[in-house]
Amino acid sequence: MFVRVFFFLLGFGLSIIGFTYIISYFNLFTIGYNFIDYLLFIVKRFECLIAIIGLVMITLSIFKGGNKFDIRL
Repeated sequence: MFVRVFFFLLGFGLSIIGFTYIISYFNLFTIGYNFIDYLLFIVKRFECLIAIIGLVMITLSIFKGGNKFDIRL
């Protein structure tokens, strides 16, 4: 149970960090990037990909495994 809470909080922290970078890269629109260029840029950046890793960790910690009597978050 505590392992799942740990991975939930770790995934939450990673997703917050990743989405902060994604939002901060919105400034690329002001220097002439279009939406496709923006998407290609953030896909290449590791700090933006950890948002996806964080979301996967959150999803797995909520829905994966455990006893049928465990309390879900």
